[in-house]
Amino acid sequence: MSEIGIDARTQAQTVKDMRRLDPTGRPAGDGGSVVHRSSRGKKLLVYLALVAFALVYIYPFVVQVSTSLKTNADAVAHPLAVLPDPWTTAAFARLADTDFPLWFTNSVVVTVCVTLGRVFFNSLAGYALARLRFRGRDAVFTAILAVLAVPGIVLLIPKFLVLNYLGIYNTYPALVVPLLVDAAGVFIMKQFFESIPPSVEEAARIDGAGTFRIFWSIVLPMARPAVITLTILSFQGSWNELAHFIIATDDPRLFTLTRGVAQLTSGGLGSGNQFPISMAAALLMTIPTAIVFVVFQRYFTQGANAGAEKG
Repeated sequence: MSEIGIDARTQAQTVKDMRRLDPTGRPAGDGGSVVHRSSRGKKLLVYLALVAFALVYIYPFVVQVSTSLKTNADAVAHPLAVLPDPWTTAAFARLADTDFPLWFTNSVVVTVCVTLGRVFFNSLAGYALARLRFRGRDAVFTAILAVLAVPGIVLLIPKFLVLNYLGIYNTYPALVVPLLVDAAGVFIMKQFFESIPPSVEEAARIDGAGTFRIFWSIVLPMARPAVITLTILSFQGSWNELAHFIIATDDPRLFTLTRGVAQLTSGGLGSGNQFPISMAAALLMTIPTAIVFVVFQRYFTQGANAGAEKG
């Protein structure tokens, strides 16, 4: 009888313990709510931290837009104020009377030529390193990777000497030709081409297609994410380039936006700070790259991930 009584008390205690648990197995009552509140508190802190970082990142751009709509006196007196007092577009009107349209035209010409050239030549080089078998292929690829480790500032004087020796200094080719190929673009295209199954090319080769035909008509269209990634990087890189343009020309008629805006910020408009016109020029310069990135952002992410996964 005593053993039966003990078993009954044990079962009763077990039932009470089970009732204290909610369906998910966590302690019911205050214990479960405490865990839930703790999880919600952590998420809230993470969101607040992300919002804070976003505001810190966006605030300089907001100040840039605001300053471009201020008067020069208001910009000097309240440089970090978000709301202009008064509002004015005088900076943009003043900018139109400078060489800004010429700088913008030169930047468009150079950027389009460099972007098209980089996409074509980097794709060719990437395909050759990924698919063609030739002696020294691994050494060439190693040399390309080594170029990525060389600071660009180190190559400025050799670039100037080469341009001057070839007799193309102060010409459009001097602005374009040295930027037509870059090591990062070759690396991205090589990594993506290696992710494409070789059986696709073998089937085309059986049908009588040559190497370039296979590359141009079959492989390159399949590499659209990588091509768009390379297009965005090439566009932004050539549009924002400054160091190369400084050593490639000293002719004001060949100045690009980066060279011209740098001249504005260094006192090219005469006395005074001229904050509004400098910010207006920087704002107009930012818009094209922002539009290109927003339009092709999805493909840019796909291409970058594909290259990273393969590498």
